[in-house]
Amino acid sequence: MTFHTPNQPVVFITGASGGFGLLTSLACAEAGYLVVASMRDLSKSENLMEQARKKGVEASIACIRLDVTNQEDIDSAVPEVINRFDAIDVLINNAGYAAGGFTEEVPLEAWREQFETNLFGLIAVTKAVLPHMRKRQDGTIINLSSISGRMALPGLGPYAASKFAVEGFSEALRLEMLPHGVHVVLVEPGSYQTDIWSKGMSDFNVDLESPYSEETETLMKMVSHIAKTADDPEEVTRLIVKVTQENNPNLRYPVGKNVKTMTRLKTLLPWRWLEHMILKKINPRK
Repeated sequence: MTFHTPNQPVVFITGASGGFGLLTSLACAEAGYLVVASMRDLSKSENLMEQARKKGVEASIACIRLDVTNQEDIDSAVPEVINRFDAIDVLINNAGYAAGGFTEEVPLEAWREQFETNLFGLIAVTKAVLPHMRKRQDGTIINLSSISGRMALPGLGPYAASKFAVEGFSEALRLEMLPHGVHVVLVEPGSYQTDIWSKGMSDFNVDLESPYSEETETLMKMVSHIAKTADDPEEVTRLIVKVTQENNPNLRYPVGKNVKTMTRLKTLLPWRWLEHMILKKINPRK
């Protein structure tokens, strides 16, 4: 059973069944928040709640069903949370996945599905929470972006495009909401050991007949290497908790190995230099 004490701040998290969402739910509960952990499939809450029990924070986490691509779910869940717990102090838009493939070979429907979750779902949940935060003149909205929202790579067009869109949306929304006491924040992780790649890129296979077969094979090896050597995602969750506790957070928080270096290089170096470096790495034989 969930216990909400008076004046205990409430954090609403989407996509909380795994990855950053699960870890952030646990970290926020340990930091003293009441956490509303939402997910498409409530049966997947068992892992989260088992880990919460081990950490002694089970009573600080309430799991609810929410598909961010379903407006009826959103229209039902957000008012229910506000009525039950009196407030949503922090919204963490984490739900998302990574679709990959070379543009010519990615079906248009896959592009639409990528944007429905990563962008339109994020916007829909945010719009549902905005009136509440605006009226209270208080709140923080944290959008999980990515280094791919600042620097795109070949073979990740759908994912990068959706995250670039999240970046632009967040910039505009921050300027709209600051006069109302609401802070919009972008957390921009690099590569971490989560299930985002395995979930989204399961159909990203090497087709020997494809004109992009060599590049695809190289990218798959790179993704496999990243999955084995990427940093501990706890670094990102610690940052997110820190941001929730700040009275005047920044717009952007890049985090991860070489992330700040990569974004600076994109700003400082001529684009032709960057594209030569990237293409050489993707296909050194060309």
